[in-house]
Amino acid sequence: MLQLLAETDDLDALLSRIAKGDRSALAAVFDAEAARLIAVARRIVRRQHLAEEVVQDAFVAIWQRAGQFDRAKGTPRGWLTVIVRNRALNLLRDAGRMDYHDGDTLAKLGDRAVDAAAAFDTLAERDALRLCLQQLDEPRRRAILLCYVTGLSHGEIAATLNAPLGTVKAWIRRSTTALQDCLS
Repeated sequence: MLQLLAETDDLDALLSRIAKGDRSALAAVFDAEAARLIAVARRIVRRQHLAEEVVQDAFVAIWQRAGQFDRAKGTPRGWLTVIVRNRALNLLRDAGRMDYHDGDTLAKLGDRAVDAAAAFDTLAERDALRLCLQQLDEPRRRAILLCYVTGLSHGEIAATLNAPLGTVKAWIRRSTTALQDCLS
């Protein structure tokens, strides 16, 4: 946990330097976080070259908006991840950039619920995020993972979990708040 706090403080300091126009700080954040952020984007967009494009766009946004990072609202890693997630979801919504596939091809790409579970399983046993996720009930944890790891919409999550849409929305909203409290 001490290492996680040191990494958070380092990223916090780097973001402050980026806000002041320090290019070496941006390079340091890229070196430290790019591989993880590409993995996050890849889980959503499902293509390496698109994931790399998402992360490149995200780092342009980080350069432009580093001064907007607010430590009171979350961790630096969380802020970076949200930027990448939003960029990846925006890319998916841009239908002109995506190839259309039939149902068989999509089935071969894999089950997103399996991807979400695999992402949780790959978290280190002592990782703060894993410990906080373990505190959630199983359906709530699955809803959060499906939303934030795979980028499924609330409706798609409701269909995947066979739960009412309103219930899924409440699970995600309350679980996000619980995770923010746990991680801060």
